Amino acid sequence: MSLLRYCRTERQQEIVKLFESGMNKTEVGRELDITRETVKGTIKIIEDRAAKQGYSPDHDMVHEVPDGYAVKGISTYYNDDGKPTGQWVKSYADKQRQAEILLEAIERAQEGIPRFIPSPQPVETDADLLTLLTITDFHLGMYAWEAETGESWDVNIAKQTFLDSIHEMIKASPKSEVGMLCQLGDFLHWDGMLAITPTSSHVLDADTRYGKLVELAMTVMCEAVDMMLHKFGKVVVVSAEGNHDISGSIWLRKHIKHVFADDPRVEVIDNEFPYYAYMWGQTMLCFHHGHKVKLANLHKLFASEPRFRAMWGQVSPESGCYIHTGHYHHERVIEDGGAIAEQHPTLSARDAYAARGGWVSMRGAKVITYDKEKGEVHRTTVRPNV
Repeated sequence: MSLLRYCRTERQQEIVKLFESGMNKTEVGRELDITRETVKGTIKIIEDRAAKQGYSPDHDMVHEVPDGYAVKGISTYYNDDGKPTGQWVKSYADKQRQAEILLEAIERAQEGIPRFIPSPQPVETDADLLTLLTITDFHLGMYAWEAETGESWDVNIAKQTFLDSIHEMIKASPKSEVGMLCQLGDFLHWDGMLAITPTSSHVLDADTRYGKLVELAMTVMCEAVDMMLHKFGKVVVVSAEGNHDISGSIWLRKHIKHVFADDPRVEVIDNEFPYYAYMWGQTMLCFHHGHKVKLANLHKLFASEPRFRAMWGQVSPESGCYIHTGHYHHERVIEDGGAIAEQHPTLSARDAYAARGGWVSMRGAKVITYDKEKGEVHRTTVRPNV
């Protein structure tokens, strides 16, 4: 068996092909104009990857486990002549590799989906303004029965609530150069074929099948972006990871990125880290669902995290840093450590779990406008029409 199947890049394939053809590491390096140490290190990485999946013939490991799994342990039985006569292979699910496989599948699946035709740019916008449209904990796909929870909620109500609210948010916005669609996580109520939370496996009240949920989420989010393009000069999209839609947030942002790939006025913040940031002049905007770090500590994370540290240093005292989070379904604001951290409400109705637990909060969504040098200059709250 060849090591080629364990290569992840074209360069790795080139090195392995030459090495397996009989060249030594020095000759491979000379052929590809790279150092012997680079060749040696690359082959070691590939051999380690192969061994993790059960293939290392130099150690009598020849029983490979499927991609997405890794070897936990191997017991080999030898006869009196030192020849292997049997082998017991134990494996486990490799969560990191499974996540990589999911991303690869999502990228491939997008190739055949038609793209949006770029919209005409608005005639006039204010170059100093960015308007943030925040949606959090929408729980699309959740079912609530009014007699039990006080308000009904299903996919039809959710779709109408979302599109009506986006329309009202856009109407309440000034003609800003940038409109930012901030989906702060838990847009989907569940994350796979079973209607359960992905990490705790809590059984959820679901209104539809997952295939329909996926199609509806893609449709309404893309429609929201298209609506915003008629008002703002540019649209920036954040699709944050939530505790209910860890993988759903991934395919949702990948889908939006693909269908608007031909429109230079659309930018999708596409990173695998569950914290997101955007600089608008000297104003820093930060985002996190709220399931990993609490509201009171988020300013410490964004100030110290290496990938955001340069942004933090560009913030002026007059403009400020604004951190947005959700997760708890009600409003709260903390100002500390040079930042204002705001916890946003939800547009969705309560489910049976929240109603029976006695949790009550006002439903709504915030529209906040920021100036490049002055920070927040305007805000509006949109309430659902129920």
